Amino acid sequence: MDPNPAAPFSALRATVSAFGIIGGLGGITHGVGEVLQGSVAPAGIVFDSWVEGPIATHMGGEPGMTVVPNLLATGVLTIIFSLAMVLWSAFFAGTRHVGRLQVLLSGAMLLVGGGFAPPVIGMLAGAAGLGMGAPHTRWRKHLPAGLQRFLARLWPWVFGVALANGMLLVAGSIILVYVFDLNAPGLFVGSFLFAVVSLLLTAVSGVAYDIQQHHQPGWTG
Repeated sequence: MDPNPAAPFSALRATVSAFGIIGGLGGITHGVGEVLQGSVAPAGIVFDSWVEGPIATHMGGEPGMTVVPNLLATGVLTIIFSLAMVLWSAFFAGTRHVGRLQVLLSGAMLLVGGGFAPPVIGMLAGAAGLGMGAPHTRWRKHLPAGLQRFLARLWPWVFGVALANGMLLVAGSIILVYVFDLNAPGLFVGSFLFAVVSLLLTAVSGVAYDIQQHHQPGWTG
């Protein structure tokens, strides 16, 4: 559970938690495909996580990279690190070191087969998490009050759109290819690019929201 359940709501904390979970879930998808390939060597440092089924034919195989010369081991490690990312982001997003650990877990996911999009999303969430508990003095001083208010009002909408796109990228894409036989790899590439932009805007507007609400992310030292 949240280590500080009495803390007031924080938009930044919600952003860090939600997108850390999304990044972890995306990594698990890669890991499952790698485990299913069995105890064989990857084609190279960069390889396809899926070589059979709709994900392989309709989503470009979800490429990734690994420094581990065995796909079964790669998949198991990917699932472990990705699951750790999900659990840490879900239950400890209010802690002081959430961002730092998210960045480390995302780096591990990248190196052991967690794909490219999930670690990038996780790293961006972790970068936002590095600001948890900070007073945001520079933001208060240099960001015009009118812009602060605008970004604060914008946050719920940006967060909702970014979250929906993130879920489409992770879970919706699987549903679309398996249930509806959608073959549109470009759609998922576009969804990832939009996820990067929308996550950055969500984090910035989340900081403005917290400033306007006169409280900071709830962690205790």
